[in-house]
Amino acid sequence: MQNITFGQINKLIVHYVGNKNNGDGVRFSDILTDYDKIEVYFKQLANNSFKFDELYRFFFLPNLDLNPVNQFVSSIFKNIDSFIEQSQNVGRYLYDKSTHPQIKSGELCVIYFNNCEINNEIVDCIGIFKSENKDTVLKVNNKENGFELIDEKGINTNKLDKGCLIFNTGKESGFLISVVDNTNRSSEAQYWKDDFLGVQPIKNDFHQTNQFLGIAKQFVTKQLSKDFEVSKTDKIDFLNRSVDYFKKHETFDKQEFESEVFADSSVIESFRKFDQTYRQEKEVEVSDNFEISAQAVKKQARVFRKILKLDKNFDIYIHGNRELIEQGIDENGRKYYKIYYENEA
Repeated sequence: MQNITFGQINKLIVHYVGNKNNGDGVRFSDILTDYDKIEVYFKQLANNSFKFDELYRFFFLPNLDLNPVNQFVSSIFKNIDSFIEQSQNVGRYLYDKSTHPQIKSGELCVIYFNNCEINNEIVDCIGIFKSENKDTVLKVNNKENGFELIDEKGINTNKLDKGCLIFNTGKESGFLISVVDNTNRSSEAQYWKDDFLGVQPIKNDFHQTNQFLGIAKQFVTKQLSKDFEVSKTDKIDFLNRSVDYFKKHETFDKQEFESEVFADSSVIESFRKFDQTYRQEKEVEVSDNFEISAQAVKKQARVFRKILKLDKNFDIYIHGNRELIEQGIDENGRKYYKIYYENEA
């Protein structure tokens, strides 16, 4: 995990970017925005919104230099006097990519931070924040005989809708970038990362752990029942064992994982075939050995389904030891589960 400390805001400008498909248009500022009284809120917004476990870099085929946003921020880092012009180019390019019907209009804030510290390295940083969903606050006004409340809509200073932080380090490989997108998470609307920024994950420990756990989950939930006769309980057990392996080990070894989680040679062979096909089709690169990221394990563990649903009557949470639950059918043809336990909470 990266350790980030934000420095001081050097420049700030706000533009308006609409949905091009709806003909909303854009409005560009020609002057910088005064930030003296609000700098603390933008730092708060950055600290609250960004996580630095999974990091990204600019990417473009056939040449990184052809990535438009990479060009714009490179120009700013090279010559800060081009900040206003290049921030307008950022807004113009974002508008060109804002064609999906789910994309909302909003304010685009471009911020230049001086002297940010990232893992003991002092670098400048450019923030690109887009606010789409407005919060309502009640403003209190004094009146002669009391007070009045007026509702006003504005930018939420605790949570960012979309944004990125681009740190001026690793320029040759696409800079070091943190990305947030809290809206439009459907595959059709992933325009922020893919169409606009054009970024891809940096293959660090977090990325490797996250990717392999994702492959294991897809195999158990999608492929396993096609190759073998397995119950839902067996599937949950495999998912539990997958997560447990990553929780109990500091380093990942693919052969060791296969042996501890799947055990049976036929299941291991099936997993290897699925793994190879999945990587080729999804263009995923994962090493057979890497340091395990506890943050990635925690993230993936939340989406590993461990609930056995029985009709609309029962939900059974299975956290481990498959041998303590038995499945069967009684003499009347009714299905049942038998559960063994020691203590009742």
